Amino acid sequence: MNKKRKIFIGAAWPYANGSLHLGHASALYGADVIARYYRLNGDDVLFVSGSDCHGTPIAVEAAEKGIKPSDIADKYHEEFRKTLIDRLEFSYDLYTRTDTDQHIRVVQELFLDLYEKGFLYTKVEKALYSPLLERFLPDRFVEGTCPKCGYDGARGDQCDECSALLDPIELINPKINPKILKQRDNLTKEDCRLEVRESEHFYLKLSVLQESLEDWVAETSKPWRKNARSFTKGFLKKGLHDRAITRDTDWGVPIPLPGYENKRIYVWFEAVAGYLSASKLWAENKNVPDKWKEWWCNDDALHYYVHGKDNIPFHTIIWPALLLAEGSLHKPDRIVSSEYLDLEGKQFSKSRGWAVWLPDFLEKFDPETLRYFLVTNGPESSDSNFFWTDYAQKVNGELIGTFGNLVNRALLLSSKNFPDGARFVAPLDDESERILRLAKDAFPEVGKLIGEAKFRAAFKVILDIAENGNRFIHAKAPWEKLKDEANRDQVETDLAVLVQVIRTLAVLVNPFLPETSRKIHGFLGLDIDSVHWEYPDAELLKVSSVSTLYKKIEKADIDIEIAKLGKPRA
Repeated sequence: MNKKRKIFIGAAWPYANGSLHLGHASALYGADVIARYYRLNGDDVLFVSGSDCHGTPIAVEAAEKGIKPSDIADKYHEEFRKTLIDRLEFSYDLYTRTDTDQHIRVVQELFLDLYEKGFLYTKVEKALYSPLLERFLPDRFVEGTCPKCGYDGARGDQCDECSALLDPIELINPKINPKILKQRDNLTKEDCRLEVRESEHFYLKLSVLQESLEDWVAETSKPWRKNARSFTKGFLKKGLHDRAITRDTDWGVPIPLPGYENKRIYVWFEAVAGYLSASKLWAENKNVPDKWKEWWCNDDALHYYVHGKDNIPFHTIIWPALLLAEGSLHKPDRIVSSEYLDLEGKQFSKSRGWAVWLPDFLEKFDPETLRYFLVTNGPESSDSNFFWTDYAQKVNGELIGTFGNLVNRALLLSSKNFPDGARFVAPLDDESERILRLAKDAFPEVGKLIGEAKFRAAFKVILDIAENGNRFIHAKAPWEKLKDEANRDQVETDLAVLVQVIRTLAVLVNPFLPETSRKIHGFLGLDIDSVHWEYPDAELLKVSSVSTLYKKIEKADIDIEIAKLGKPRA
């Protein structure tokens, strides 16, 4: 075992305004792989995330439905916990939410700290105001025509057509988002008119942090994913502009200064601060309030941030800028930013019903099969696709046909013919020595690849061992040799080799497929909690209660799912 390191892992906070789909899972899954690996390696891991419960999309949906924003946040926070933790087995040390009193306190403390240090200032700006609603309208409360591409349906914060970041005041022919008015009847054109008024907001001095950020990126970004490195350097090259960190809304973290009761700290400032607040809350829950400092006030700690590429600027520009301004806390080391996962060749779309929702998927299909598909076919370094037929072929052909087949064949042969365990009773031949060495050498290789967030390459090493195991059992043909009692010692040794290989695979696969690892250790009569990231010493193992690891994906099952695409969710 190496010297223990402090490993912090922050997974992006899913937005609590709707169910998660497979694309969300593809961006988050790697965080759990990293966390499980480092724990097995004996390192001290702090893995946190939570539900992003503030922001205008939740406020807009609440207005549309005539309910409180907190009702929507509550619903989806609980759904996320069931989906990510109970079903997909993400091993968070803490999964929290951004509307807790503790999170609000931490965000306000950071706000005041930066304000006192001179990194925040106020500026009066022009904003859209609705006399009908008697309020200013922040980003998604407004829709209109994009000034960049002419798309008639751009939101006040971004155009989905050209991806331009916008301000409501920039929109051509701006109007109140129809969802906001859904609970109001018989409105006239005059009712819906908008005015331009002045509103005071707080700004973060990003411009003065430009040089510090450039130095930090130059020093830190080599191990980042390529998309994060390229985007961040390009973003910095254009020059940083000061950015508003407050909004005219009543849903969010209150500004801790008098005179701003109708404004809130904007979600992009307070949500990234959730990594810090969650770490502090975890320490409080452990009754060791200062323990978070072992990760955050420690130059030797290693910090990972795992998210989709749409979140890159928040993790490589905004959050590091806040940390640089604060001055004492550990900044990101590894940025693990996935590309996009498409569905059957098209982008996921809630409005068009073009999605595979995680709660629905996990009701019908084994979570392990999704974890497997995402590691072997996910958008790790380029955009990828989820095709239902491809999913079935991958699971049936590789996960079941290669990995599951080896485990079941070898362990059933061992338990049937050597119920007290297969021993190494004959000398090992070259092929036996080779496959055992292959299994042993995999630990440093797979560990290094996981640490570099190269999950697909890491799992390929594991699958190669399984393929070698299948070739080994086919070449040895123990079912044939057992017909002659003179071969019994050799067969027992061959099966002992295979049991040792499978035991090794059960450890190697643990970060990726924890339930699979748990089942195999159970077949071998071993305690999963005693497993470490190291080649296990060979010992006599009594194999029992072997069962099928996975259920085959039938064509009829995926035909039903394909037929649902593009239709309203049931």
